[in-house]
Amino acid sequence: MASAHLAGDGGLDDRVPFLARLEDEDGAALRALGRELSFAPRAPLIHQNEPASHVLLILHGWTKVTASAANGYEALLALRGPGDIIGESAAVTGRPRSATVTALEPVRAIAVEQERFHAFLSRVPAVAFQLLALTADRTRAADRRRLEFASMSVRERLAVLLQDLARTHGRRTEQGIEIAVPLTKQELAGAVGASREMVQRQLKQLRDREVVVTGRRALVIVRPDVLRRIAESQDEG
Repeated sequence: MASAHLAGDGGLDDRVPFLARLEDEDGAALRALGRELSFAPRAPLIHQNEPASHVLLILHGWTKVTASAANGYEALLALRGPGDIIGESAAVTGRPRSATVTALEPVRAIAVEQERFHAFLSRVPAVAFQLLALTADRTRAADRRRLEFASMSVRERLAVLLQDLARTHGRRTEQGIEIAVPLTKQELAGAVGASREMVQRQLKQLRDREVVVTGRRALVIVRPDVLRRIAESQDEG
């Protein structure tokens, strides 16, 4: 499964994970430079503001990328999964980490030390080019989503987010489309730039209309057609 970028839907390009962009031998050589680590659910892989020392290549499991403001507000920026690279921006620039990455489920990843990663990029320019292309795709998708969200209500932004999650992390059940990654209401709020209370009210309205069913870190979309109408501003609720 490709990575899900909550800051943009942007077609396929911004969802193709880093390792899938590389030639097989280049990917194998990069993985061979590091050591494998395991992380339990809700364990941090990297911390915002810490110095960069390595990059991580995710082999298995899904993570969330969050950034905290000075007032404590936490924004959910992206989900990263198998094949994705994390921590690359700080490793390349030498600046502190710009976000925290946390495991949503058991995660296995390869840690490649910063110096080894730099040297590998210098030796294999095709990999450096693919890293640049990945960064550009993510930035373009984030810009597109910011522009789209600027004209939307919280209700519409939440509907778009749930549609995105259904496409990238949905699995069919008897009830409907279950979102297969465990996200809290605070994390959903951070993804749409709203307060937890506002998102809670919007989810209650969707539950009352039997559009979704929610539980503890569980969400099932029963009526995707209604979400689509809300996202397209064609539903008055």
